Amino acid sequence: MLGKAFLSLRAPLRFSRGFAGATKRSTTKLREMIRSPQLEFLMEAHNGLSARVVAETGFKGIWGSGLSISAAMGVRDANEASWTQVLDVLELMVDSSGLPILLDGDTGYGNYNNARRLVRKLEERGVAGVCIEDKVFPKQNSLLEGGRKENLAPIEEFCLKIKACKDFQRDPDFQVVARVEAFIAGWGLDEALKRAEAYREAGADAILIHSKKTDCGQIESFVKEWKNRHPLVIVPTKYYTTPTQKFRDWKISTVIWANHNLRASIAAMKDVSKKIFEAESLTPVEKTIVPVTEVFHLQRNEELVAADKKYLPKT
Repeated sequence: MLGKAFLSLRAPLRFSRGFAGATKRSTTKLREMIRSPQLEFLMEAHNGLSARVVAETGFKGIWGSGLSISAAMGVRDANEASWTQVLDVLELMVDSSGLPILLDGDTGYGNYNNARRLVRKLEERGVAGVCIEDKVFPKQNSLLEGGRKENLAPIEEFCLKIKACKDFQRDPDFQVVARVEAFIAGWGLDEALKRAEAYREAGADAILIHSKKTDCGQIESFVKEWKNRHPLVIVPTKYYTTPTQKFRDWKISTVIWANHNLRASIAAMKDVSKKIFEAESLTPVEKTIVPVTEVFHLQRNEELVAADKKYLPKT
């Protein structure tokens, strides 16, 4: 009885997830973004605060970056953070932003069984989708220079992992995006296309094609052969000089700005820490950083003040 009562109390919070009055599920919002005829964008966030900033900026969705979340924990992007630790961060991001989040789910943290359990737990936390890549566990970051040779999972094995995720989800709008790492691993266009088509047939809701080249040549060649047969997601971290209009011309579904809030925050923290350390004073930085009132705003303290007036006894 106590368990049922607890769940009944908790359910409305799960439904509202951050912003009262929301009627459309986050999974449905993400599905609509991925299937939109217009180019859509997901902005990286790595904790509750950065997710709130992304929401206030006006973005419609969030990329839950594996690199950024692990870096914010102070560990490497090599599955050193457990997936339950990542879930705890995601729950705060969902609550603080009210936006649909697509998690960078690495390889699904293991085989098909780990991946499908991840999907079930993401749904419970209000996360809208997961992107899983076709590398082997444990992964290493795709942009890492000098790392070990990238090994890709067998196509059949990864297809069955996608199928397990889709079969196990409860919400029909939960999105499973298949990330093709063929270019990252040194394979050519034919391998990338073969894998992408197999993952589409296995039930993936979209294909993410990845490249670490500083020009967009690999992506452009893939797009031309892909012929818009299924939603395509890209991550132009390395080929950032490519005009966004090109992505529209290619009929890309979604662009992910993958790690820039993390990198911006590191630059800011290094600068402020250095100035305070050298000056042994706050004077050089106080006028260049946000006031404490902005922190209170991002934490939505005004809601707590109003709630205190409503729910605390009058004395």
